Amino acid sequence: MFERFTRAARATVKGAATHAERGGAAVVTPEHLLLALLDREDTRAAAVLGRLCPPERRASLVSALSDARRRAGLSRADEEALAGLGIDLGAIVERVEETHGAGALAGDRKDAGRSGRLGFSREAKTVLEKSLRVAVARKDREIGDEHLLLALTALGGVVAEALADHGVTFTSVDTALSSPAPS
Repeated sequence: MFERFTRAARATVKGAATHAERGGAAVVTPEHLLLALLDREDTRAAAVLGRLCPPERRASLVSALSDARRRAGLSRADEEALAGLGIDLGAIVERVEETHGAGALAGDRKDAGRSGRLGFSREAKTVLEKSLRVAVARKDREIGDEHLLLALTALGGVVAEALADHGVTFTSVDTALSSPAPS
């Protein structure tokens, strides 16, 4: 599948691995893919993100991802479902962090003895597979970073939720890709 990735898409995947390594993560996650997309310039996804989520709003987006990581990657829908069962996720996070330190529920840290190349989480692999399906559905010959962005918005979960909160949905990205860039 990677042979169909454009240079920009490959660079995004490599950038995601770099974000994961810098953060001490055990695997590359969809969050790392989004962070790598946010780093890109002069690509189709960068142009769309620039229009839909301008640079001055990106700190808020990154903060939303960080907050979700603190909640063990649970979305607001998950949090609401737990609340319906009488479980206060915020209180649980607070208690765990009191005992084990900030970010203890992130669960994505490397073991001290582990080394070598990072793998991809099941969710990140799903994003890569979905990007292929999106490219095929759009009748594109290659998988670009724009297909990675579309896949991130289409699959739901914390990353899609954070993007949607910042105006970046599958529909808005698809529309922006289909319309000419403003001059």
